[in-house]
Amino acid sequence: MQVILLEKIAKLGNLGDVVKVKDGFARNFLIPTRRARRATEAAIKEFEVKRAELEKVAADKLAAAQSLAEKLNGKTVSISQKAGVDGRLFGSVTNADISEGLKKLGFDVPKASIRMLHGAIKAVGEQTVTVSLHTDVHADVNVAVVGEVD
Repeated sequence: MQVILLEKIAKLGNLGDVVKVKDGFARNFLIPTRRARRATEAAIKEFEVKRAELEKVAADKLAAAQSLAEKLNGKTVSISQKAGVDGRLFGSVTNADISEGLKKLGFDVPKASIRMLHGAIKAVGEQTVTVSLHTDVHADVNVAVVGEVD
């Protein structure tokens, strides 16, 4: 299916690009989330009329993400979990836990934006996770896991 991208999407294209994607990806994700429209003649003409407005909105989103990234870089989120004597956790620290910790610090970051390269944290200690605020903007946040011993 041919679609017009209404915002920049990683590994797919930039604002205004007409790309061919699988039908299910377009119908189930791109179109419902208003990230793309079907590439019909009428839609292309309508997009060209609204292009400047959409570029301004995209630039505003990018600026907001960059300012949030400057505030987030280097922050440390402390999370307390039950752990054994050897330092292994009874459970794990997930991106949802980190998102909650960031909310307590005053940053509203959805859990889907938190990238944990090595999977969930399963041991006491400090690790760095990446927060993807925009396709071009990433911030590194330190996660300090403190063990609670019964």
